[in-house]
Amino acid sequence: MQVVQPIRDQEKIEQLQEVLKEQSIRDWLLFTIGINSGLHLSDLLSLKVKDVMDRNVVSVREEKTGKLKTFQLSSQLKAYIKEYIQYMDEDNYLFPSQRTGNPIKRIRVYRILNQAAKQVGLTDIGTHTLRKTYGYHYYLKTKNVSVLRDLFNQSAPSVTLKYIGVNK
Repeated sequence: MQVVQPIRDQEKIEQLQEVLKEQSIRDWLLFTIGINSGLHLSDLLSLKVKDVMDRNVVSVREEKTGKLKTFQLSSQLKAYIKEYIQYMDEDNYLFPSQRTGNPIKRIRVYRILNQAAKQVGLTDIGTHTLRKTYGYHYYLKTKNVSVLRDLFNQSAPSVTLKYIGVNK
């Protein structure tokens, strides 16, 4: 089984965002919110338009833990979201399948990410890459593993460090 890594290089993140943006604003937004929120993919995919519409802070009840998770939206991200959702109904899923209108499936997200990652020379990418990338960069900025451990709801700081690919 392949171990999925965070994207450590900021330049690679930006290249990946460019590739995703060219193919679909939905895919770009999914990736961008994912690496800026630290949400589990299942929680990201369950977001609806009304959850992010005109918000500075987004709150999500985690499927896995039942805990309330909140994250900030930058003004730039808010502007992109506003443009993206302008023709959507507030009860629409934020990341819908074009065929069904239901959220895109985990396997589809995996394929989208891997296809884009190959184009920028990244490997070891999966659906957990979004969360791990968030954690890795949060840790680099703050060096606060305890807050991150709580955010990720993990049992010990060592588990969190291993999860985000930091070897002390």
